[in-house]
Amino acid sequence: MLDVLNGHVETHLIISEQGREIIEYETDIPVDRVIKKATFYHDDGDFMAPVASGSYRWDTMVIVPCTMKTLSSIATGFADTLISRAADVTLKESRRLIIVPREMPLNLVHLENMVKVKQAGAVVMPACPGFYNKPQTIDDLVDNVVGRILDQAGIDNDIFRRWGEPEKKKSTLPASSTKIRREKQ
Repeated sequence: MLDVLNGHVETHLIISEQGREIIEYETDIPVDRVIKKATFYHDDGDFMAPVASGSYRWDTMVIVPCTMKTLSSIATGFADTLISRAADVTLKESRRLIIVPREMPLNLVHLENMVKVKQAGAVVMPACPGFYNKPQTIDDLVDNVVGRILDQAGIDNDIFRRWGEPEKKKSTLPASSTKIRREKQ
């Protein structure tokens, strides 16, 4: 997602301590390289970061991937990390919060927490890629999920083939995408 947004919109990246380990384990990409793709980086314990305050203005927060621990924290209002605090602020300010849950299968507690955050105004988007575009690679699957997340964030993109479109593939935002569509929630 950062690859697509880089240079198009301002991004504030927060990575949990466990997230740092998982990034390097699952992707073989050094965390420092991921951090450099964001406009700003904030430590998950930094409650003085701008995104910890409702007076700092932003449109959308995306938590991708979102662990069940973070989901639980948001669902109960237990803002013990910058990620959960920023999510809490996003909801209280009636801004767009998009949560992309990480785990499966889901137990009843997970599902109930998803219902709670949905009722509070969040969009819950499990990373379930479409297969109508006949993906050939893992990147095709990732692009489908990222493109759908960007759609929910109000950011025009053409990084995946939409239903009914002829086959095509682009990996960046179009030049006109620097404008963010603002939709009433």
